[in-house]
Formats: sequence, C-alpha cells, structure tokens
Amino acid sequence: MGKKENGLLRLKELKLSRFFWMTLAGLISAVGITTFLAPVHLYDSGIAGTSLLLSQLTPPFMSLSLFLIILNIPLLVYGYKKEGFAFTVYSIYAVLVYSICAWIIEDILPIDVAEASPFAGKDLLLCAIFGGLICGLGSGIAVRHGGAIDGVEVMAVIFAKKLNLTVGTFMMCYNVILYVICGIILRSWTLPLYSIVTYYAALQTIDFVAEGLDRSKAVMIITDKADKVSMALIKEFGSGTTKLPARGGFTNKEKAIVYFVVNRFQIAKMRDIVHGIDPKAFMTITEVADIYKYEPED
Repeated sequence: MGKKENGLLRLKELKLSRFFWMTLAGLISAVGITTFLAPVHLYDSGIAGTSLLLSQLTPPFMSLSLFLIILNIPLLVYGYKKEGFAFTVYSIYAVLVYSICAWIIEDILPIDVAEASPFAGKDLLLCAIFGGLICGLGSGIAVRHGGAIDGVEVMAVIFAKKLNLTVGTFMMCYNVILYVICGIILRSWTLPLYSIVTYYAALQTIDFVAEGLDRSKAVMIITDKADKVSMALIKEFGSGTTKLPARGGFTNKEKAIVYFVVNRFQIAKMRDIVHGIDPKAFMTITEVADIYKYEPED
C-alpha cells in the first residue's frame, strides 16, 4: 500500500464529532486554569502545573499558553507509536485549543485575572476545589472521547511499566515532585498544599466524567444451583448471565460460577434472589467502568 493510500486510511480514523469534544475540553480546561488557579498561584497537575510554575518564573512573554504548547506537544508526538494516529491528532488539537483559549482569557477578554479569581476572589480553598473540578472536567471529556490534554498522561502510559509502576502511581510521583519543587522555590508550603486539593478534585472529576456516574457492578456467584439462580436473575432483570464451570478448593465438589452485571440499585434485590434460592451461595461484587454490547444491524 502506498503512502498516499495509507495517509487516507489514517484520516478516515478521525471523526468530526471528536474534534467538537476536544474543543470543549480545551475551552473548559482553559477557563479552570486561568480564572481559578493562575490568579492565586495554585498549581494544576502534570504539564499544566509545570507550565504555571514556569510562567511565573520567566519573563512575561513566556506565558502560560506558550508553555502549554512547548511542553505538551513534544510529549504527545513522542507517544505517537504507543497511542496511535487518531489519539495524537485529537490530543494535539485539544492542547492547541487549550492554549489559545487561555491566551484569549488572559490577554484579550476584559476579565481581570491578574491578582484574584473573578469568581472566588483570593479564597484559596474555593479556587483549589473549583479549579480542580473544572480542569478535571476538561481532562475527563478529552479522555472519554479518545484524546488527552496533558502530555504527562501519555508518558505515564509509556514509562509506568518500565519503571514497575502503575499509571496512577507514575502521575502521583510526578505531581508530588512538582509540588515539592514549588514549595522550595516559593519558600512556602501553603500554595503547594492547596494544590494537592486541586489535584484530588481534578482526579475524582476525571474518573467521574470518563467512566460515568452510574457505574455498573459485576457479580460472581459461586453456587450449587447455578441453573435456578441464572434463570431467576434473567427473569427478574431481563438481562443475560454467563455460567462458568468451577470446583471447590476445600470440598473438591463440582460447582458453577454465575457472572452477572447489574447497576447499583439492583444489588439488594439480586442478593435476595440468590440467597432465596441458595442460602450458601458465595458472591463477590466489583465495579465495572464500561460495558460494550453487540448491537446487530437491522
């Protein structure tokens, strides 16, 4: 296949709707960082936090929006082989929107964001919480729709396993180092400590947006009456089950595992149904982030 055909195939991977979501993600993140965090010198996580710190230590022409591009885009390009063409394009586009919107808010719009938040004043706690929530909302939208707005997230995916760390641990280590450096440079730990509040609020929001509010539960039921339990669950909830063969480790008896997915409001009823059929049934319940169902074409 020629380079031209290969290029066309890659372009077909891109979806116009994803660019809308990346635009929204960049805009929301820019609002959070410029109207809540930057005015009171709080720090977001990852490259955004690093960009804030560097913009405060360098001449005025080295602005926050400039550092967002300088630091993010090389990392996103570096992660191209790992994450793929579409992810890289969406992410670079989101970062560009993020940077441009931050520049417009800080330098073009008639909004004073130099000394205090236009919404929360100099209240560090309010700025930390709402700045984290809004920036997390932007990042979560980008992640949910196939991109990223921070290059450190890409580096975490690439290097975490090499360093024998989880992605979350890699991100946490980066941010702890960032906040320690901020504390040393500022000779004060007040702002870095409030920035941890920002980081936590953003992290929870990203999970909420990327994975959804109504996270389903996966139930594994170990029972001697798998057929009856399975039929009762199907009849009550109208969704299928999966039966897996098993053998008791202590008794060495044949058993079965019924795998079933419910939402959190159905757990109590599901438990009553199962124990009504088999009081000795053993159940484990875990969270499920996403469910993909096969939808046959008409």
